[in-house]
Amino acid sequence: MKSHYEILVIGGGTGGIMTAARFLQEDKSLKVGIIEPSDTHYYQPAWTLVGAGTYDYKKTARPMASVIPKRATWIRDYATGFKPGENIVTTQSSGDISYDYLVVAPGLAYDWSLVPGLGEAMDKGVVCSNYTDPEHTWEVLKKFKGGTALFTQPATTIKCGGAPQKIMYLAESYFRRAGVRDKTTVVFATPGTTIFGVPEVKKTLLEIVDRKDINLRFGYKLEKVDGPNQIAWYSFMDHEHEYNHKDIKLEKDGNLTGVHYDLLHTAPPSAAPKFIQESPLANEAGWLDVDKHTLQHPKYSNVFALGDVAGIPAAKTGAAIRKQVPVVIGNILQLRSNNILGSKTYHGYSSCPIVSDYGKMVLAEFDYDNKFTPDPKLKMMLIGDSSKEHWRLWMLKKYGLPYLYWNKMLKGKDV
Repeated sequence: MKSHYEILVIGGGTGGIMTAARFLQEDKSLKVGIIEPSDTHYYQPAWTLVGAGTYDYKKTARPMASVIPKRATWIRDYATGFKPGENIVTTQSSGDISYDYLVVAPGLAYDWSLVPGLGEAMDKGVVCSNYTDPEHTWEVLKKFKGGTALFTQPATTIKCGGAPQKIMYLAESYFRRAGVRDKTTVVFATPGTTIFGVPEVKKTLLEIVDRKDINLRFGYKLEKVDGPNQIAWYSFMDHEHEYNHKDIKLEKDGNLTGVHYDLLHTAPPSAAPKFIQESPLANEAGWLDVDKHTLQHPKYSNVFALGDVAGIPAAKTGAAIRKQVPVVIGNILQLRSNNILGSKTYHGYSSCPIVSDYGKMVLAEFDYDNKFTPDPKLKMMLIGDSSKEHWRLWMLKKYGLPYLYWNKMLKGKDV
């Protein structure tokens, strides 16, 4: 006989654990199951600091068993598919699992095939990523003796769109400390059109770029990486332009331009997990199809998604999940009791803590319209304008947010 849960959650990351914990706080009698194959739960936002040598990687990891809510059932398995018409999730080893309500939050997957050569070069030699091995990033920074330090990102969706530039700002500071900055050209090559979409934050970041003398190259689409010859190959998008030009060693190969690097940091090319892309729940782009305000599937009313896998135009961050979870909880509880959606809606809130130096940070909070929406609670920290660099924001990033994550968010408490 197949297992059945009133609430079935796919994913033991931030979204899945928060959702399960919140449901059980609302109703301890609910039968909640969490499908998650991993043994370890990571607090990934701190990996930026690990990569800059200012946070202990071990402190970012805890056993999955320690964060699964005590009244929830941990199904240590891989979800492999959906039969939404029958309210069933298929798994690798545990058979079919049925549900009354399904919350899909497995995160995203790295797809190295989207940038040929990058997978073979990643986390070896001078190629690094805080997304995959922040300890290797720190080793690369320490060994760097000068040259072109290239910070880049693929044209795909990535976790926390600001992360590729956070490590750049910290690395530039470290190069000064290490005495190699005068022998170094720092380059940021991005497929985007601007350094940041929120005007108030953009203004601050350009001031930081000027202070740090960084070359910005917009409209650079990363096509492939030649690890042995240390060349990143790009095509140009229609908005290609530069800010603070620097002469660097370039190659041409047809329509591609190659940038020679002595250090390369990038985010991995990312996509929805295959079992999501190939499912009847996916939209045309392969993400889980949900309404951007209610987070409910348009066809299957008892299916919801949140976090990185949701096909909505919001930044893929833990901060976004913090605002999405109460919406999903409220909607499902109202559906269970009154067969109507709850009144809470999600307006695209996300935040990106942009570490700009050792001891300084900018906090970008924004919605679907890229409107700057700072949390009023920041006034309690004596922070008048979080779009500007502040040492108190650094303290929040390094000490406050990890504490809130482990002790509040993952336990289903309001933050």
